[in-house]
Amino acid sequence: MANATQIAETQAFSDRLRRALESAGIRPSPTLVAHEFNQRYWGKSITPHAARRWLLGASIPMQDKLKVLADWLQVSPEELRYGVAAAATHDDQEGGLYTSTLNMQNREMLKRYMVLSAEDRKTVRDVVTALFLASKVKAQD
Repeated sequence: MANATQIAETQAFSDRLRRALESAGIRPSPTLVAHEFNQRYWGKSITPHAARRWLLGASIPMQDKLKVLADWLQVSPEELRYGVAAAATHDDQEGGLYTSTLNMQNREMLKRYMVLSAEDRKTVRDVVTALFLASKVKAQD
């Protein structure tokens, strides 16, 4: 039987997964999550029941599946598995994105971005993607 720490960890993972799905504008449906996950995963596909267990906090996916989820939802695997504080600690230790490449202005922008609604964050991501693609086209000319 699972102990209280394991239960708390799986529930916290479930909460983070649901937030990441919401931030990406994706409904937290086991069928939808399983379908989208299986489109991206090279190994044995998962069932909607497995996705349901992730969403309800009954289990945490293995690292290879966690990486696919994180890539799909555009969050770090560490953030999805352990939370923002743990991911930031990992980045600090590794000289990662938050400590080595972002100046104060960009950090402030990210803080503002994180307080936006899920719908507004999706709009910002869409605008940035469009600008990026336009700059690639412009660079080819």
